Amino acid sequence: MLKPRLRQQLAELNAIPSVACTTAEQDMSNLPVINLLANWFEQAGFVCEIMPVAPGKANLIAVRAGTDPQAGGGLVLAGHSDTVPFDEALWRSDPFKMTERDGKLYGLGMADMKGFFALILDAVANYARTPFRAPLIVVATCDEETSMAGARALMESAKTKGRFTLIGEPTSLKPARLHKGVMLERVVISGQSGHSSDPELGRNAIDAMQEVITRLQQFRNNLKKIQQPLFPVPYSTLNLGCIHGGDNPNRICGLCELQFDVRPLPGMSLEAIRQDIRQALSGIEQQFGVSMLYEAAVTGSAAAETPADSPFVQKVEALTGTTAGAVSFGTEAPFFNGQGMDTVILGPGNIEQAHQPDEYLEIKNLSPMVLLLSQLIHYYCVQGHARF
Repeated sequence: MLKPRLRQQLAELNAIPSVACTTAEQDMSNLPVINLLANWFEQAGFVCEIMPVAPGKANLIAVRAGTDPQAGGGLVLAGHSDTVPFDEALWRSDPFKMTERDGKLYGLGMADMKGFFALILDAVANYARTPFRAPLIVVATCDEETSMAGARALMESAKTKGRFTLIGEPTSLKPARLHKGVMLERVVISGQSGHSSDPELGRNAIDAMQEVITRLQQFRNNLKKIQQPLFPVPYSTLNLGCIHGGDNPNRICGLCELQFDVRPLPGMSLEAIRQDIRQALSGIEQQFGVSMLYEAAVTGSAAAETPADSPFVQKVEALTGTTAGAVSFGTEAPFFNGQGMDTVILGPGNIEQAHQPDEYLEIKNLSPMVLLLSQLIHYYCVQGHARF
């Protein structure tokens, strides 16, 4: 049974579109969500800062202060306020009108992951009149689904100075302490167009791109040599995602672009991988008489890992009765790790529902999530076990 206030807040968050997209026509502001959250958290006793990141984009940093300077840096509860685009025709119900069916709450962003903020507020309500020794910091970021600009801005500002961070990404209530990185790359081959009746009249960009693909496939096989058994797919992957080239079958193709992604394991340097790819592709320009551009399509995000012996990992494991594992999707964890915070990813949604039509959050997972949040708030903020 959902509490009326929790149901209302989940519905209000779902009702506000906050799509982040690399295509400008689909990209939206997240400010209406941030303003709504700021209002709610101010009513709950937090001091809120809205941090501009880009036009129409902002982060929220909401802090309920602690009274004991010796209690440590406190607890951070973090998530993103944006969603991916959606195919409305494939939904059985309105993506922006929370709908309950068969014990599930349907709506865009319910699992991934605006619903997490309503659960935080529900947990905080248990401590409305309880003093905190260490601070509780709630962070809502922008553009996690695209550039992670919000998390980057937080890291550069160093305004989030907690000790431990829980990110409420969808993990079906199972803790994760590490995940792979994300690199979105592109190769552009510029050749010379010409009449297809005589191949010597041009330099075919598709021919050169075929060699690029062959070498990337070889590079992909080499990535399997380094493995981390905690991951379901234990090695770094490379996916050839999309390719565009040419305009007519009777013309020599003068331009071809390939986009691909790499998911590196923790401990791997993104720039070192790029250097290896550049080396793998060397000589193609001379071989085919073309020019080649290889670059990052968007700024990548490193893998994340919090050690298994972290006191925060061990505390979450004890509360959930589950050993922290690994997830293959990327999160904002490396940015919090980069500020010296031990980070665990755990949320009530299921990653299989994320980025899908009819995204939903199972009602049965809500009470366990609120209980876990309450336990963490009590231990780290009320009791003050958050020392560096």
